[in-house]
Amino acid sequence: MDFVIVLAALCFLMYVAYRGHSVILFAPVAALGAVLLTDPSLVAPMFTGLFMDKMVGFLKLYFPVFLLGAVFGKVIELSGFSKSIVAATIKVVGAQRAILSIVLVCALLTYGGVSLFVVVFAVYPFAAELFRQAGIPKRLIPGTIALGAFTFTMDALPGTPQIQNIIPSSFFGTDAWAAPWLGTIGAVFILIAGMAYLDWRRRVAQRNGEGYGDEASLRNEPAAFTGGKLANPLVAIAPLVVVGVANKLLTTWIPQWYGDSHSFVPAVIGNPAPVVQEVQKIAAIWAVEGALLLGIACVLAFAWKTVTAGFTEGSKSAIGGALLAGMNTASEYGFGAVIAALPGFLVVASALAAIPNPLVNEAITVTALAGITGSASGGMGIALAAMSETFIANAQAAGIPLEVFHRIASMASGGMDTLPHNGAVITLLAVTGLTHRQAYKDIFAITLVKTLAVFVVIGVFYATGIV
Repeated sequence: MDFVIVLAALCFLMYVAYRGHSVILFAPVAALGAVLLTDPSLVAPMFTGLFMDKMVGFLKLYFPVFLLGAVFGKVIELSGFSKSIVAATIKVVGAQRAILSIVLVCALLTYGGVSLFVVVFAVYPFAAELFRQAGIPKRLIPGTIALGAFTFTMDALPGTPQIQNIIPSSFFGTDAWAAPWLGTIGAVFILIAGMAYLDWRRRVAQRNGEGYGDEASLRNEPAAFTGGKLANPLVAIAPLVVVGVANKLLTTWIPQWYGDSHSFVPAVIGNPAPVVQEVQKIAAIWAVEGALLLGIACVLAFAWKTVTAGFTEGSKSAIGGALLAGMNTASEYGFGAVIAALPGFLVVASALAAIPNPLVNEAITVTALAGITGSASGGMGIALAAMSETFIANAQAAGIPLEVFHRIASMASGGMDTLPHNGAVITLLAVTGLTHRQAYKDIFAITLVKTLAVFVVIGVFYATGIV
């Protein structure tokens, strides 16, 4: 019965998300409903002492990354650099390869440090225009954007500044560049398999005579892209390069500057306790924040007048988007923390603990919890907070570098996290004006490719020993 209660809470959250309701509102409702059915006396203590504690703790660490990522994406948009990048990519790849063009644009922006949520808003108008011209069904746009933004550049490619690649560093003492060869192999597999699937879907639709869609039923259609004076593509891509290079350099320099820990006294009046920062656990987060700040400064240096003309209103929408994205993820993180504290979760944990192989154990644990919480970062954070010491002990016993555990955890988090209640999926479908029924099938197929890639990487490691 305890397990059924946990399963019911998850299904309820997935259902309300599928129906379009706010996860921020219903995540605590689902979590506390499960607590009520398990032990009514724990509802209030669980809400304040666990749900809110975990939610706010997540925001304390990671909200600056959401915020700076959103602002960086907005100044890229205001400067016209995003349009220039899209136009240049289309020119190189060809308008007839609309799916590949959009995947590459999303990948470039995501790997450059732009928030996944910002990429959805920035790329959709160009995706819609390209798909319309090529006669590709609009319902394939979400799957295409998901492949480009939510998969290999989110957590597989080494050095990506996305938060899913940063979280493991605070548990394993690694950095964003952990296991570069394994990450690259996984990324190539995801790109090839994902493109093969989407192209197959396009060909089936073409054989059936299906076009872009019925004009009368289409929603949230953007104005057609008409071009205009664009920045030189080399100038437009410069801020993305700055973010990538700065992230790498700061990852190396910050521990050298601060050492293993750094402390300070917060006031000169009275005798307050010193504030101690364990630099090793947060150096990667500081590096990403610093890199995004430098990227924003680079955009302003090249397009000051253009950006400042619309920055007041643009920054408001960026901050609103960051708050929504951060709160969605943090609320799901709180939901997962409550579910993980219930007796029914022990059934899941016991089943996962019985998996003998350490890497397979980690992969299934992380992707299962990411699925339960509907959040890659939330599920991975819960899994590593609860089991990182076990994973480290397993790594030492098996002689497996912690860099491999970092990469497997990161990639596994982006697998089953994209169930219907995932915040990014909900945002993606809302922006494109499509429903779960119309477009979720392709998102889920990309999810399966992403999940399979984790086990391909594990197999490659055991077969070759490459890291």
